[in-house]
Amino acid sequence: MGHAEQHAALVARVAGHFAESAKLKLDAVQGLADPIARAGALMAQALRAGGKALACGNGGSAADAQHFAAELVNRFEAERAPLAGVALTTDSSTLTSIANDYDYLQVFSKQVRAIGRRGDVLLAISTSGNSANVIAAMAAAHELGVRVVALTGNGGGKMAAALGADDVHLCVPHKRTARIQEVHLLILHCLCDAIDFQMLGPQQ
Repeated sequence: MGHAEQHAALVARVAGHFAESAKLKLDAVQGLADPIARAGALMAQALRAGGKALACGNGGSAADAQHFAAELVNRFEAERAPLAGVALTTDSSTLTSIANDYDYLQVFSKQVRAIGRRGDVLLAISTSGNSANVIAAMAAAHELGVRVVALTGNGGGKMAAALGADDVHLCVPHKRTARIQEVHLLILHCLCDAIDFQMLGPQQ
């Protein structure tokens, strides 16, 4: 394959990624709009009452947890007071001590037990829905009366079965990790907008 042919093939691949991502977002909105709105209402209620939004995940999902917490603590698009968003993925001393002294399964659940309180919300992120340490964090949340918003894909995996009746499941209908993560980011922005809308009103 010559340089021109290789470049054309790469351009076509890029265009294919855009098309697939756009199609997934448009196809997913019908099934996701209502649960996203419910999750946003749950989070706004918790934050208004003085609770926290805790977030956890691994790898790219850890980055999403941190992104979400930053949008709450600093701001999303509107000027407002800081909100209590906490990413459980950022403290390297806590993470490594738990993983070293106990096991990696507990890196999030021990933090939930330490700082989670009834009325808080846990945003549990896993593209497969099968991340064992995220599932353990969900179990710890349920023990404390912390409600869960699960952000998954590919059917929800084991996390779907671990959800309680008062939890909210946001499951992207796709199997490919990259596509799921792209929609996860859109969902996080929708949640931030929903929180601001409820706390500031439609003028924001």
